[in-house]
Amino acid sequence: MNTTRIALLILLVFLLAFGAGFAYSQLLDPRTTSEFPEELHAIEEVWWLLSEDYVNQDALDPEKLSRGAIEGMLEALNDSHTSYFESYDVVSGALEGGSFEGIGAVVTMKDGEFAVVSPIAGGPAERQGVRAGDKILEIDGETTSGMSLTEAVLKVRGEIGTTVILLILHQNENTPVTIEIVREEITIDSVYLDMLPDNIAHIQITQFASGTSDKLIAALSDAIQSGASGIILDLRGNPGGYLDVTVDVASEFLDGGIVLYEADEAGNIFKEWTASSGGLAIDLPIAVLVDGGSASGSEVLAGALQDRGRATLIGTETFGKGSVNVVRKLSDGSALVVTTARWLTPDNHQIEGVGLTPDIEVNITIDDVASGRDPQLESAIQYLGAQ
Repeated sequence: MNTTRIALLILLVFLLAFGAGFAYSQLLDPRTTSEFPEELHAIEEVWWLLSEDYVNQDALDPEKLSRGAIEGMLEALNDSHTSYFESYDVVSGALEGGSFEGIGAVVTMKDGEFAVVSPIAGGPAERQGVRAGDKILEIDGETTSGMSLTEAVLKVRGEIGTTVILLILHQNENTPVTIEIVREEITIDSVYLDMLPDNIAHIQITQFASGTSDKLIAALSDAIQSGASGIILDLRGNPGGYLDVTVDVASEFLDGGIVLYEADEAGNIFKEWTASSGGLAIDLPIAVLVDGGSASGSEVLAGALQDRGRATLIGTETFGKGSVNVVRKLSDGSALVVTTARWLTPDNHQIEGVGLTPDIEVNITIDDVASGRDPQLESAIQYLGAQ
């Protein structure tokens, strides 16, 4: 059975952009699964009774009924991070990075509502005014109330050049707005370097995808060769990615030690993840930029740097996704994503439903965006300049 272990935040988003959270591979022995509970035998009985007695035999589509039974079981768990997807390849491919077709928005189901974690910078969703924290109330005139994450995502997806119409409710506003977005191919690099005045290296990590750690090492090498005096690590709008990549990235800033813990629902720790020694930037001062779109893997990294005293967090409270999940490939090629653990920062702070609180809180207003001003980046530059 193929599996991928993920602390998925959003599960599908690079169908719109990038499937977030963070992941690592693990082999599972199917023989370790628990015995089929007697209480679930009724599902099989229902199928046979329907096949014998139901008036419209043409409506008995085993695949459709199986999907409905699975989704019903998951709905009863009331866990938005445990989900079913019709295609394992779509879920696993979403974690690889690269180019994707969609509107360029990271999404999730939060408190039963279809919501935007963050739009992809420069993507069609952002250009049309979609913001982090937006609620998507309707898709092409159809309410999202009662939709599963899979249903909602598939309705937003579509061919390049086609249009989707979303009814959006912005955060802290009462009147929804209609936004039309033309679907595009979204191409994303995961690491960007910009050398600022006073030799400050502004490094943005958009996701923890395959190859991100190598790209970070290259960016850090360039920055150090350019005489970097400090680093602004920009994790705003970063929804996560692979866990092992996240730990590799942390290893460039931490000289060994704890990056995160895995714990059960009661907070009992059963696994720890540690950084490797010998990173390129273990001594340079760091300011980390975070916001409500910083989730899962980016919260792991930011939380580790904050707790270990390696960085000052600047911006706004992060998303609060601290669940570890396993993606399991089912026999029909579909996928089940199961929450298996919670993760904790080095100081045992739980992030699920809480998020990280920045050391220096700085908001960005609509007027800031309209004028092209970035007060969070300005604050980080000021902070490093004083070190």
